[in-house]
Amino acid sequence: MFKRKTLTIATALMIVASLILGACAPKPAATEAPAASDAKIGFAIEHFSVIEGTTWSGAQDRAGKRLQAKYPNVEYMYRENVAPDQSVPFAEEMIADGAKIVVGNAEFMGMPLKEIAAKYPDVYFVSIVASDLSTERNFIRYFPRQYQALYLEGLVAGALTQTGNIGVVSAFPNVQVLRRTAGFVMGVQDAAKLLNKEINIYVKYAGDWYLPQEERDIATTLVDQYKVDVLTQQTDSGSTLDVATEKGVWYIGKDMDTVGEYGWSNTDTVALSFDTRWEVGYNIMLEQYMAGNQNPTTILYPGMETTMTLADGTVVPTVDLMNNGKTGLDAISPKALPLIPQEILDLVKQRRDQMMNGEWDPFTDHEIVSNGTGLDLEGLPVPAAGTVVKEAGKEATVEFLLAQFNFDLQGTTILK
Repeated sequence: MFKRKTLTIATALMIVASLILGACAPKPAATEAPAASDAKIGFAIEHFSVIEGTTWSGAQDRAGKRLQAKYPNVEYMYRENVAPDQSVPFAEEMIADGAKIVVGNAEFMGMPLKEIAAKYPDVYFVSIVASDLSTERNFIRYFPRQYQALYLEGLVAGALTQTGNIGVVSAFPNVQVLRRTAGFVMGVQDAAKLLNKEINIYVKYAGDWYLPQEERDIATTLVDQYKVDVLTQQTDSGSTLDVATEKGVWYIGKDMDTVGEYGWSNTDTVALSFDTRWEVGYNIMLEQYMAGNQNPTTILYPGMETTMTLADGTVVPTVDLMNNGKTGLDAISPKALPLIPQEILDLVKQRRDQMMNGEWDPFTDHEIVSNGTGLDLEGLPVPAAGTVVKEAGKEATVEFLLAQFNFDLQGTTILK
């Protein structure tokens, strides 16, 4: 500050001139403020279910922890068992504590975040996609191309079945479930053609994502009444795996390497799983946030060709075959491996390599034909049985796969 004293006219003129020059001079570079990549970033996930004992939220929780380990300035924050009416208040609590990216890990409780996106313009909000694809400038929609790994699982399941009956314990019909199941069914059907086998695929719905007793009852029915000798699931509890272990049938896992991560059962029962690395997509969001991007990518649908490097140097694709800590063909159970014909193993390796390189996709390669069952959406009824919804060799659009895949694949039996 200037000392208070009488100024001469000359001194006063010098001060005015210096102020004018200062105002006109270029401003210093923004490096005086902390760079976005150096600032503390809260990465928050709202889990729709409990974390412990689930593959979906368990894998998402692992993603948050892996991002915190990779970036010294990232703090993983979370709430679990979040209902739709809790989504906004929990988000605002975590934003007050420093959250800069807030994820709703299921659409039904993630969509309310869209309503506060404008209120917090410097926060990225994220909701996993079920079928709604609406976005805002800072409201991102995300889903991994899990169906790619599910297709590979289907090849193995089709090779393993001896009764010719494969069962799927599922949650309820929605685009996400129908698309993922179709990827698995497509792999089973390709294996059946290659091996000249007749295979039935039975799907029965529990009614929700996490209903352990109902899931157990369905799995038991599939084995006892429908002679299923390979079980998989589109639900979140470990009940289907428990039944497979007790009944001595093969289990094909979803969302996470349950043997390697949780120690659930062993490779005498778990023939194969796929592992979802949600952190790959979340890492893309973090990189954009750290770069100060005010207009992030709002639809993210990465596949096996998209990778990230973890803190320990491991490079992981978005999804991959995984079982007991091993990946690719090595993930196939040692007990199951001798039961799988070489032509199936060769095809699994070939297709996995191609998808890792972004050169092949089952939904592009194959004709997609409706079973006539599924879920009527507003303005989009289930296509009649036998309808060719997409021709072979034509790339399926992101909009179709994420928002319009409302039918079962031809050849699927839906049990009441």
